[in-house]
Amino acid sequence: QVQLVESGGGLVQAGGSLRLSCAASGRTFSSYGMGWFRQAPGKERELVAAINWSGTSTYSADSVKGRFTISRDSAKNMVYLQMNSLKPEDTAVYYCAAAAVRGLVVGRREYDYWGQGTQVTVSS
Repeated sequence: QVQLVESGGGLVQAGGSLRLSCAASGRTFSSYGMGWFRQAPGKERELVAAINWSGTSTYSADSVKGRFTISRDSAKNMVYLQMNSLKPEDTAVYYCAAAAVRGLVVGRREYDYWGQGTQVTVSS
């Protein structure tokens, strides 16, 4: 069982930065693939970035490539999403998710555990 708690969301002006954090509980966290998703009002939840168990492989959606970076510190049971050059269209609730596989997981249905989400609002 893995429990995930996100933090770091808030209100920021366009062009600004935020760093989201995800604190995970569970002794097997280091063997889980992790991801960050977001969901804007009226839209489906979409994958933003993913990272494999060792942190050696990452994925970023085209919409955030070059602006967002996912990373993990398994010794601290933490996953991060550094968001730079934020745009109003990045406004959404951001969710941390864990998949009980070691590889890079890009399918939403492959994730087994979800956090409660943190709101990110980017003003123009």
